[in-house]
Amino acid sequence: MLSRLARLDVREKLFLAFAVLSLLLLWAGIGLGIYWLGLTPILLFGLYITVTDYRWLFYGLILMIPLSTEVYFGSLGTDLPTEPLMIGLSVIFILHFLRYGSTYDRRYFTHPLALLLYAHLGWIFLTTLTSEGFLVSLKFSLAKCWYIGAFFLMAERFVRSVKDIDRIFTLIFWPLLFVAVQSLIRHAMIDFDFQDQFKTIAPFMRNHVSYAGILAVMTPWLVHLYGRKFGNSKLSGSKLVAIGLGLLWLVAIYFSYTRAATVSLILAGGAYLVIRYGLLRPVLAVALVGVIGFSYSLVTDNSYLEYAPNYETTVAHKQFDELLAATTQLEDVSTMERVYRWVAAGHMIPYHPWLGWGPGNFVEFYKGYTVSSFVTYVSDNPERSGIHSYYLMTLVEQGFPGLAILLVFFFGILIYGEKLYASLTDPAARSAVMAAILSMIVIFAFQLINDMIETDKMGSIFFLNLAVIVSLSFRVPGDRN
Repeated sequence: MLSRLARLDVREKLFLAFAVLSLLLLWAGIGLGIYWLGLTPILLFGLYITVTDYRWLFYGLILMIPLSTEVYFGSLGTDLPTEPLMIGLSVIFILHFLRYGSTYDRRYFTHPLALLLYAHLGWIFLTTLTSEGFLVSLKFSLAKCWYIGAFFLMAERFVRSVKDIDRIFTLIFWPLLFVAVQSLIRHAMIDFDFQDQFKTIAPFMRNHVSYAGILAVMTPWLVHLYGRKFGNSKLSGSKLVAIGLGLLWLVAIYFSYTRAATVSLILAGGAYLVIRYGLLRPVLAVALVGVIGFSYSLVTDNSYLEYAPNYETTVAHKQFDELLAATTQLEDVSTMERVYRWVAAGHMIPYHPWLGWGPGNFVEFYKGYTVSSFVTYVSDNPERSGIHSYYLMTLVEQGFPGLAILLVFFFGILIYGEKLYASLTDPAARSAVMAAILSMIVIFAFQLINDMIETDKMGSIFFLNLAVIVSLSFRVPGDRN
């Protein structure tokens, strides 16, 4: 036995020692009830691969996006393991850039869309300094930094070709498919009950909106990956399997029982035609004018009060079709609770119109600005959920300049993306850009009645989409007209 050990080379001895140490720590952790001790080998291995090759850390983060779980330590919430990985990758990016900055393509970091992103982040930090709740805003701002660091800045190293892009979104697709399949199986065991659907996605998703959101946001990428794999090829066994998975994907979206997912995908389908024919600018202009006009009509003579709900009939519903009908009649509790908070937001805006209340502070202050006629039986909000409109949240927390910067940023992504799509001649690059734009449109649609860009399920894909558009604007040789 000793002679065999003596013949092992240094790497084999180190691996054997690591394996023995891992088993000992695992047994000790279980025996002593100190379970984190058993995870120490994983952390050590993660540290090793980080030092030797940070690519594995990046791809590990991508793989864990659909599988992460939200954990609370007292009042502090985090997503494990994704958020620690984001922080680690952001630190690695800074250190690597300082040492090997010449190997990075400066066009990526000085791209017009990147500059708009920096302006958005800069305004967030400015309003953090003037915040009504500085610590809350500081946490918000720091979290924004490591999302950008991990999924946009570090992505410069990993989004350099369509092949790279396919790899990244394939790594998201397979674990997300696993989450969807296990959810459908568990959901079928309770007869696809509407009320208990949320139980089937634990512990991977915070709620059914988060689940439906990532499925919808990934749908354009699923179409892109299918086209890349099969294109116009003849029908085969593998192609039939892919079609079957696509149908399963749509079934999963339906049984998420989320209205926003269906509406956003319909919008994305219409947007595909708009982009193909270069009509995005006039459509965005009409949409913006429509939103401004509707908002003005609500605040004129306090017309919004006409939409106050009936407390007795505004309830949660046990069937999805009842929910849809109640939504149109303004009798769905989730819809009217949103209105309750939007009305409070409207009353908060005049007090801090230019710098806002500070990032992340809506929940801290909105209760004092609510209108009792809009109250619902879930208005106590013990879970401290947010405003459920990213645009209105930005206006309240960052003021009118913050919202203006955000809209210019979002519109800039779509307009530049359309221009880039029209200028490319490579079919694979065109397909990837179109997938990124449509995925962005789904995200933007979700933000009308949700605030999910600050979550790892949707925020990660938002910044990856941005990285795709920015990178392909100069990394497809010979494809720019």
